Amino acid sequence: MTAPTSGFHLPAGSAAEGPYAVDITPRKAGWGYSSLRVLELPPGGWHTFSTEDSEWIVLPLSGGCTVATEDLAFQLDGRENVFAGVTDFAYVPRDTQVSIASRAGGRFALTGARCERRLPARYGPASAVPVELRGSGNCSRQVNNFAAAGVFEADRLIAVEVLTPGGNWSSYPPHKHDECRPGEESELEEIYYFDIEPAHGAQGVGYQRVSPSRSGGSDVLAEVRGGDAVLIPDGWHGPSIAAPGHTLYYLNVMAGPGAERAWLICDHPDHAWIRSTWPEQPVDPRLPLYEAPAGGAR
Repeated sequence: MTAPTSGFHLPAGSAAEGPYAVDITPRKAGWGYSSLRVLELPPGGWHTFSTEDSEWIVLPLSGGCTVATEDLAFQLDGRENVFAGVTDFAYVPRDTQVSIASRAGGRFALTGARCERRLPARYGPASAVPVELRGSGNCSRQVNNFAAAGVFEADRLIAVEVLTPGGNWSSYPPHKHDECRPGEESELEEIYYFDIEPAHGAQGVGYQRVSPSRSGGSDVLAEVRGGDAVLIPDGWHGPSIAAPGHTLYYLNVMAGPGAERAWLICDHPDHAWIRSTWPEQPVDPRLPLYEAPAGGAR
């Protein structure tokens, strides 16, 4: 797979390989750390893979599954779909074999990052996922911080889910994290993976913008649909625009070379002022679309 020079927009199906509906690796993306795979299993289906030099989180997009490593197994309840609720998940370390089996079938995201440390395999309960409301007015969105830095321990991997009600802009103001500036900005490669909630029999679309932060940098204006991905090695990214009537979902996967696992961003200087207007506006009353369920860890 060779990423398009027009801005790394990968339409649904264009990044498929072998058992994966999406298979983005550092080698294919042309960078050093971030990976994303999407695995679709039929009822009774199963899949085995080696984590090799990367840590991974198995995140149900629809359906549930069992995730087994060499000496542990985790039962993931999952969810009906990404618009229906927060999900539990499983973290698996580098240098191990993993099996994923689903009695009823489903779709599962494998978010990965090349790493150095081998941390223990762990279960992440849905009840422990912080659900954040970010922005206000038509910049309101919901962030499910299941593997954000400071929320869930990993070596390099950072991953969150964002849900944007129809008509709103998220990933706004445009921001970047393509330089290592201690205490101010992290260097992180990022993958956006999209889904769009159907309405009135239509699948819907969204729009993603990435503008250059340096000479010859990434430049994208993409109409995105469910199953599309956008690679962001550098650049100001945002807005992510949800068409009216259709909730926009995207999964963010990030990793980079920094000694500190942190999400530190720099806002675009022409648009950062929008943050000052947020205290004057209410958060979109459609949010939260859902909250994490009550309960404790297994």
